[in-house]
Amino acid sequence: MLNGPELPEAIRLDNGLTVIHKALPTPVITVDVWLPAGAIVEPEGCDGVAHFLEHLIFKGTERLAPGDFDQLVEAGGGLTNAGTSYDYVHYYCCAAEGQLPQLLAGLAELLLAASIPDHEFERERQVVLEEIRQYEDDPDTVALAALWAAVYGKHPYGRPILGSVESLEAQSSESMRQFHRSHYRPEQMTLVIAGEIGRDRALELAEQCFGEGRSVPKVMAAQAGDAVAIAPSAKPKPPLVSTELGGIHRHAIKLPTVEQPRLMLAWPGPGIDQAETAVGLELLTVILCGGRLARLVQDLREQQRWVQDIDCDYSLLREGGLFTLTAWLDEENLERVEDRIRHHLRELASQPISGRELERAQRLLNNDFAFSLETSEQWADLLGYHQVVATLPLALAYPQQVLQWTPDALQALAQRYLSPEHYTAMVLLPEGKD
Repeated sequence: MLNGPELPEAIRLDNGLTVIHKALPTPVITVDVWLPAGAIVEPEGCDGVAHFLEHLIFKGTERLAPGDFDQLVEAGGGLTNAGTSYDYVHYYCCAAEGQLPQLLAGLAELLLAASIPDHEFERERQVVLEEIRQYEDDPDTVALAALWAAVYGKHPYGRPILGSVESLEAQSSESMRQFHRSHYRPEQMTLVIAGEIGRDRALELAEQCFGEGRSVPKVMAAQAGDAVAIAPSAKPKPPLVSTELGGIHRHAIKLPTVEQPRLMLAWPGPGIDQAETAVGLELLTVILCGGRLARLVQDLREQQRWVQDIDCDYSLLREGGLFTLTAWLDEENLERVEDRIRHHLRELASQPISGRELERAQRLLNNDFAFSLETSEQWADLLGYHQVVATLPLALAYPQQVLQWTPDALQALAQRYLSPEHYTAMVLLPEGKD
């Protein structure tokens, strides 16, 4: 992987659109449009509008009726989807080359000229509100959102990407149209085209579909069915109880849907501007929880049997990151498991890991990276993310960054970021438990 594929070029068209072409020996071509228009750019009091707009983008334009684009995709045997995160939103299609001009023209029309009609706005608002209520019934989602809120406070990363029932009910179709006009312009878009298609053809399609006088596919409009209104929920949010003990911030949530208690610990870390440091923290997640041979898995699950399972993750965002550790366990083991985790963190900080342990972690991460680049969709995801959130040269730098870490450097990293005396703890319990 260190001598792998070359980094593709990012080409800027006259209208400001950035195009990245990646030639791959696969007939399935992916087009993926990325924008830095995630939850982080939402105005005060408008939580969830970035994700809401993702839904509304597919509700047509003055030249493309609702359902037309879906019909194009289905007729060509392709697929389309979208996703909203804190730092970005992206929209992609996968199709054979013969279907690409139609699908890309339709996607460009939706993104650049979304009309957001009032009746579609109201219908889709009910869909998103129901999505929020479903997430509120998932205890893991509730606990993780509360953990991020406890760490990040009033920063946008502390707010749920879906927003809240209250914030979405306060929005109007006109405010959504203004948000769209502000953030969905060609100069803010990156279009990735990956697959068995030549560079010149890819640029030609990009200009044809996103440039002045762009084409719009001709299809028969599908008949839209009536939306079913869903009454707003009056269910109160679960209480968040907090105490502070020294440098440890403790929180507890009780929910009736919880069967297995969880212990969640979190440490804030660097953002994308310190990508190499973030890679080191990823290595520490593997050393602690990456597979049966990892330290916490061996100790707490395999030997002591105090946890049903335990997992680590490092979430890397533009303006920061979060190292999280989650254990599924019985309530009577909460204190001993947390103490044991702190013991392992002290051990990480006090002595370098072995060369064999480091090599295992490096191998696992680099294997995962290699396996994540097997399809045109995965390549488009990698390149679009790095162009919009980070820098494009970082896209293929990951394997080398993994190998640069030494035992001494990881020890220093643990000392700096994974303090056993300063972290945020969240306990998720069944309702009715003290």
